[in-house]
Amino acid sequence: MRILHFFKTALPDSRGGMEQVIDQLARGASQRGHAVDVLALGDTSAPARAERDGYVLHRVRRDFEIASTGFSLRAFRRFRQLAKCADVIHYHFPWPFADVVHFVTRAGKPTVLTYHSDVIRQKCLMHLYRPLKRRFLASMDAIVATSPNYLASSDVLQRFADKVTVIPIGIDRQTYATPSATTLDFWRAELPPRFLLFVGVLRYYKGLQVLLEAAAGTGIPVVIVGSGPIEREIKAQAARLNLAHVRFLGFLSEVDKAAVLELCSVVTFPSHLRSEAFGISLLEGAMFGKPMISSQIGTGTSFVNIDGETGIVVPPSDPVALRAAMIRLWNDPEQAAAMGRRAEARYRALFTLEPMVQAYLDLYARVAARS
Repeated sequence: MRILHFFKTALPDSRGGMEQVIDQLARGASQRGHAVDVLALGDTSAPARAERDGYVLHRVRRDFEIASTGFSLRAFRRFRQLAKCADVIHYHFPWPFADVVHFVTRAGKPTVLTYHSDVIRQKCLMHLYRPLKRRFLASMDAIVATSPNYLASSDVLQRFADKVTVIPIGIDRQTYATPSATTLDFWRAELPPRFLLFVGVLRYYKGLQVLLEAAAGTGIPVVIVGSGPIEREIKAQAARLNLAHVRFLGFLSEVDKAAVLELCSVVTFPSHLRSEAFGISLLEGAMFGKPMISSQIGTGTSFVNIDGETGIVVPPSDPVALRAAMIRLWNDPEQAAAMGRRAEARYRALFTLEPMVQAYLDLYARVAARS
């Protein structure tokens, strides 16, 4: 089977959660003998075609961007060429430009769409986009929700519930770097013996403002890994609050990120808006056997983190509740360790790569057979 993934960005150009999911899916399918192409927008400095872990990454130049949506005139032709050879086209939502390409090119191939998130922020433009979005979703042969929580809480998914399948995101521990003893010793010397960790792109919906408010007055060491659009704003807030116990490490290599994950005591993931549909970094915390703190936003974060079992779930945008959760796990390391063990067990039961890849391959076969 030949599978074509289409999304606005891809690894290694962008390292968000959706890009990681596409990479894991493409890698997993190629290891099972399928041919996989990934088409994404990129800069002119990047090669147009690159072999990557068993699949082929194709890039077309991004011409411009409106409201976080990249556009490319070259994408129409390249998509048409790749779709002609594909047995299944796999879209990743939301990306309104993909809707346009889908209808303009009329590929006529079986289609699967992973619904990663509702459109949250662009409320004004949403009035213009809604008719196209509904037509696009209605045209799909199958839609995938990444958690039962998101399916239950999304009005859009409920509208198309008859064609929705739930396939949880899975990640493969073997694809993550293994830090050497030297790397671990370096970070042990750099960081406190115990600390709470946030990992992710610093975006508006990550709840970092809430995390900093919660950390104020606790003295609990907090380490923030990542960079992003609100980095300057968050660092300024930390300075205003005199949070000497909060440390920003910026972007880390994969091996350094793995080392910090291994050494941390708790993974905190305070995303407070539904733009956070699942939380790959939260899942990484579970994979590393760490207790978690997250917010109840009706998405996959509360499918990964079960309150009182694998960690603590607090109301969104509530620094008082978040502070109480931080103090509770900090003051009771035995309880925290037990939650971490249960988190790792839940990861192994539900969120490994093999079941996710096989579920998608089965879905591809079903839609191809129907078509």
